[in-house]
Amino acid sequence: MSTFSHGSPETLKFLRKRRSHPSVTMSEPGPNEDELTDMLTIAARVPDHGKLTPWRFIVYRPEQARVIGDRLAEICERRNGPLDDEQRQKESTRFMRAPVVVGVVSTAATHPKIPVWEQQLSAGAVCMNLVTAASAAGFVSQWLTEWYSFDQEAASFLGVAGSEKFSGFIHIGTPSQPPVERPRPDLSDLVREWRNTD
Repeated sequence: MSTFSHGSPETLKFLRKRRSHPSVTMSEPGPNEDELTDMLTIAARVPDHGKLTPWRFIVYRPEQARVIGDRLAEICERRNGPLDDEQRQKESTRFMRAPVVVGVVSTAATHPKIPVWEQQLSAGAVCMNLVTAASAAGFVSQWLTEWYSFDQEAASFLGVAGSEKFSGFIHIGTPSQPPVERPRPDLSDLVREWRNTD
């Protein structure tokens, strides 16, 4: 692994090892209010062309999880037919898997100078910053979307309005088991030097 003669070697070492942790294996404790505020502050430090802040946060607490789960199960059943016990359990506990869940909402809108795509990318950067901040703070996290991000009724129930969309739900908690590494892309398959072909 390359080393650098300047910068922050500790940060680079951390980033090389950062990984997501399955939300179904998270447990208490989650971040306290000060820790969560700090994570969200860090998450908001992203590239943002035009300083539009085209995103916002919705925090979901454990005491709200059962109400959310019951509604998601009801919507899912209307969409797909009767749920068996396993499916109902899965839907009703989606927001119980982690001590805290943060919804990152893209508020991207048509702008005379800044493309919607750039605004959406900024919201994606917020998700990644929040995942990284949670890991750096000693917690584990997972960035999920899942079906209710894209279902208008479910997304509205979860807090989006108008043309807003969920960029993802960041589940944050404490690991109950060691993370398992997964294969990573081979850069030789991904990196090319530009060549002028005119």
